[in-house]
Amino acid sequence: MFRSRLYTYDDVVERVAQQLGLDNPSKIRLTSHNCYSQQPKPQPIKYRGVDHLSDMLFHYNQTSDILYFEVLDIPLPELQGLKTLKVAFHHATKDEVVIHTIRLPKQSTVGDVINDLKTKVELSHPDAELRLLEVFYNKIYKIFPPNEKIENINDQYWTLRAEEIPEEEKNLCPNDRLIHVYHFTKETAQNQMQILNFGEPFFLVIHEGETLAEIKVRIQRKLQVPDEEFAKWKFAFLSLGRPEYLQDSDIVSSRFQRRDVYGAWEQYLGLEHSDNIPKRAYAINQ
Repeated sequence: MFRSRLYTYDDVVERVAQQLGLDNPSKIRLTSHNCYSQQPKPQPIKYRGVDHLSDMLFHYNQTSDILYFEVLDIPLPELQGLKTLKVAFHHATKDEVVIHTIRLPKQSTVGDVINDLKTKVELSHPDAELRLLEVFYNKIYKIFPPNEKIENINDQYWTLRAEEIPEEEKNLCPNDRLIHVYHFTKETAQNQMQILNFGEPFFLVIHEGETLAEIKVRIQRKLQVPDEEFAKWKFAFLSLGRPEYLQDSDIVSSRFQRRDVYGAWEQYLGLEHSDNIPKRAYAINQ
């Protein structure tokens, strides 16, 4: 197909487009071959990012004869000016998650992502407000401020989750606390106890003076766990991975007064139970 390694970038994409019967060569994106892993390189070649075919085939003193291509839905120069994020939208009442691909100019903000999402998702009511969270290993690490630029947001390792902000969180009293709640199991490895988080983490408002028994009622209702199953669950305050088990009469808010913890996600109400909660149905919406 290619007679000369001196073909320019434009020559190469033009030839590929001809072979595919594609009228716009700029919709071709090329990726070089990694001779050591025998896989495509992680990063594709930028539009006119190299001068010649020989540059595309060269990798750490080795020359390959493999080049990968993909056909984009928009021209590559246009795509390079956009940021693509995959956002998992959790419906407020339905047990489903829909993955949305959001594509916006790189200088856009989280607020722009949320506005774009609102046109694509089913809300529980028209005035519902959304927030964007960063979830990693079943913990919530961040609520993104609406003015944060999206250019540096990484969705390769972290999950971006969008959800409605519950009404109860909008009218917090001064002594109310918004706490992290995570599912966990314990595992012993090499005589050391390990805490393993699983499932979907969430926020919960707790009120001053509220007992664990009162909070359990709200958690069971939120998660819709049958009585027989819920009776087996244990509840613990966890700080830096150490569980302190709670009794129904304990005042939960008193545990969340400490200020000496590095990150809010390291202090949470843990729900200890076997990992048999129904998995949410995932759907992908391009």
